[in-house]
Amino acid sequence: MRDPDKDSLLSLAIDPKTPQDGRRLADGLRRLTVDDPALRVRIGAVPGQLVIGATSEHHLEVIVDRLKREFGVEAWVGRPEIVYREALTRAADGEMKYAGGRGEYAHVKIRLSPGEPGTGYHFENRVTGGAVPTQFVASVDDGLRDALSRGVLAGYPIDDVRVDLVDGSYHDVDSSAAAFRIAGSLAAQQAARNAGPVLLEPAMRVDVVIPAACADDVMRNLLDRRGAIRSRQTGAETHVIYAVVRLAELRGYTTDLRSRTHGRGTCTMRFEAYVPVERPGGENGGDSLVGVPRKPAPAPQDFRVALPEPDDDGSDG
Repeated sequence: MRDPDKDSLLSLAIDPKTPQDGRRLADGLRRLTVDDPALRVRIGAVPGQLVIGATSEHHLEVIVDRLKREFGVEAWVGRPEIVYREALTRAADGEMKYAGGRGEYAHVKIRLSPGEPGTGYHFENRVTGGAVPTQFVASVDDGLRDALSRGVLAGYPIDDVRVDLVDGSYHDVDSSAAAFRIAGSLAAQQAARNAGPVLLEPAMRVDVVIPAACADDVMRNLLDRRGAIRSRQTGAETHVIYAVVRLAELRGYTTDLRSRTHGRGTCTMRFEAYVPVERPGGENGGDSLVGVPRKPAPAPQDFRVALPEPDDDGSDG
């Protein structure tokens, strides 16, 4: 199954009520992922729980409804959680000597650097002279990947990063693949903490089409939601507003827009970019975790919200 933390903006935990529901849930999600490339799935924090990732609240609602309607799944679901990211702002070095006992010696030095957006994880072995034997390099890489997938601020993955393995040492008897994996993981954590880590949240491009009489009210509301107005097209009867708004501020926006425009306003949303989470007062994120949950998200038993019943008209929205 595909990890919901890759390419997803929101995630949702689903806890089946019975073992039979668990089998139906797993089967349903396997079949839905074939038809829906944007759907992501991973194992949750408690036994039997699965977590799905999607691009919007509506996307999650459709998936949950289809699980109920088409596959007969009875389950409890959590609330949608925003998928945050972590990023580095500067290069930093990390060095770790791990000596846990007999057969557990490893020593690595790394250089961690922020990559260009969209480049993902890149590892390069620059060790010379056999300071880290070839058979242990893959283990170092595994440890680096593991540490960076969990981040250092709030448990979210660090994306777009380059790691150079620059030096190290080993022991003829007391070195092992497991020791080098641990050393790589600890070196990555050390370097990442010194590399100016920031927490990122998804921002959306929002295009709003509204009656001219409602334009000022809608624009003020977008600004109140920490939106940035990019442009505005005006007409005699209709205005179009183009804005960028953080996803955290857009929950319930479609319903609110309909209310403000008496049902005549429409909007489209699509992912724009990940941007630093802001501290209260408007400063960029850094180590501020205000309002950001640590991973894993709370278990769905905390919420006990049943899957929706099918609509009478058979719609899936």
